[in-house]
Amino acid sequence: MANLTQVMDNKVLMAFASYATVVLLKMMFMSTATGFLRLTKKVFANPEDCAGFGKGENAKKYLRTDESVERVRRAHLNDLENIVPFLGIGLMYSLSGPDLSTALLHFRIFVGARLYHTVAYLLPLPQPNRGLAFFVGYGVTLSMAYSLLRNRLYL
Repeated sequence: MANLTQVMDNKVLMAFASYATVVLLKMMFMSTATGFLRLTKKVFANPEDCAGFGKGENAKKYLRTDESVERVRRAHLNDLENIVPFLGIGLMYSLSGPDLSTALLHFRIFVGARLYHTVAYLLPLPQPNRGLAFFVGYGVTLSMAYSLLRNRLYL
């Protein structure tokens, strides 16, 4: 079993941890941005969230949707759908002993694609910007999975 020093000496794992932290912080920012927009625009999804702005029918007017809030929320949901698989597959990939330069290329492209996807979603940039960013990030995760299945895992 590897001790902590051996784990810390794994440059690929440390690189993965760094890039994973970046995308996790980005994902956390998106949830905060959604909440901030809901509060500033007084747009809520649940009746109990409206209670601080009035009672009865007066509070119900805040129970609605807003395109800008929904856009941030959808970008956050897209992060959840893409970052979680990257974290699992990326961790296994990092522990499988890939070449550092290849691993860094995977991690950097994924993070860049996710950051660009968010910018393309929020501004919004015309398609195919967002779609290309999605598929680039998705392709990186698939590439790491393929490498694992082909080279390291016993099926």
